[in-house]
Amino acid sequence: MHTTQSAMLGQMDVKKVLFKLAIPATIAMIANALYNLVDTLFLAWGVGEIAIGALTIVLPFQTLIFALGLMFGMGSSSIFSRAFGRGDKAAMKRAVNSALFFNGLFAAILTVVSLIYMDEILYIFGASEVNIEYAKDYMFWIVLSLVPFTSALVLNNLARAEGRANISMISLLIGSLLNVFLDPLFIFDWGLGLGVSGAAIATFIAKVAMFTYVLIASLSPKSALMIDKSSLYQFDLPMLKETIVIGLPTFLRNGLMAFVVIAINHLVNQYAPTDPGLYIAVFGVVNRLSAFLLLPGFGLVQGMIPIVGFNYGAGKYHRLRDTIIITTRYLMIYFFIAAAIMFIFARPLIMIFSKNSDPLFISIGMDAFKIIPIGFLILAFQFIMSSVYQALGYPVRAFVIALSRQLLIFLPVVYILTPIFGIMGIWMTFAISDGLSGFISWIAYRYEIKQFSKENVPDLTLEIES
Repeated sequence: MHTTQSAMLGQMDVKKVLFKLAIPATIAMIANALYNLVDTLFLAWGVGEIAIGALTIVLPFQTLIFALGLMFGMGSSSIFSRAFGRGDKAAMKRAVNSALFFNGLFAAILTVVSLIYMDEILYIFGASEVNIEYAKDYMFWIVLSLVPFTSALVLNNLARAEGRANISMISLLIGSLLNVFLDPLFIFDWGLGLGVSGAAIATFIAKVAMFTYVLIASLSPKSALMIDKSSLYQFDLPMLKETIVIGLPTFLRNGLMAFVVIAINHLVNQYAPTDPGLYIAVFGVVNRLSAFLLLPGFGLVQGMIPIVGFNYGAGKYHRLRDTIIITTRYLMIYFFIAAAIMFIFARPLIMIFSKNSDPLFISIGMDAFKIIPIGFLILAFQFIMSSVYQALGYPVRAFVIALSRQLLIFLPVVYILTPIFGIMGIWMTFAISDGLSGFISWIAYRYEIKQFSKENVPDLTLEIES
């Protein structure tokens, strides 16, 4: 079985293996995006726009959870892929077991801290007296799901790294479909009538189910992960360091989005011309719909990552280069389609989330949907290069690419434009930061493609050692 996976990653036609891995990963990303989107949709119908605002307040915490799981998942899968390519079973085993242990440890600590200081955290995130109770009802169950959800993210990334993308896809589909089924049952009055708490409980149950499936699949003899229960509690500090160094750009790329949301929540409270809660609700809808459209593109990139990592480990650099070029072309086409969908169908998309067809809610949302997609047209290069550098073990470059979009560009620009243009300045900042970070990544893309076209490729592991 393991030999078959090696042959697929190192010998199969690049396009075939890319889609073999990317299609399940893309479906998994769509399923993952449905978690927040479905909660938003059903709460909009069952409770109203004020509930969407409460979810937007909790969004930074959910983003940080996602970032934590992806940091350990992407970091360990990069190490695992390259070790898999070399046939180094000891390194493969250490990468897997170390990631599971330290992710569980960090997640458990964060769970306890979050339960103790929940009110303080929510006020930092931008909560007000109007929506704090709704936000607490939702966040409590999200906090309880922290350990199983992040552990599932780690195992899902490792499953893709060993060439078993279907496992990751099925895991996320189980969670997503269960959430879709349970949400209306728990939220609406004809069911349990639990409102915001019901949405969170449904999400908690779905994430536990997702983790249970992927854990069972990872313990199967068919898996190359070699999970060792006896070594799960060992402090492998060198492996922790390497995992975090490689996974940190992913954490920053996703985690910084939490700080972006916090900043926007506070700016909306300061500059909204009318009810800030309504504008925060619109931002919540726009953010979730954007993620829903963009995450399938990240699924394509995740299909690329194990191919790149494996072929770097195996020394097949021209195959690695072809994989990057082909993935970039497909991703650019997809992002163009996603931008067109947001722009053309702005009104019907935003109307879905308005219980009473509020004209102001719809107008604000349409403005956002006309501006934000402009940056999508070049954003593909940022997705590609951040992930390529991680797959190769280039943490410094991945770090810079990951920082460029949110920290280096978005946060300074949003604090400049919002006082000048009001809420419109927030939407303009999204387009500008996506465009500029995409351009910076395009320059890096051209440089690296030239490097991999040469006969002698430099030893990329030197950056980790330094």
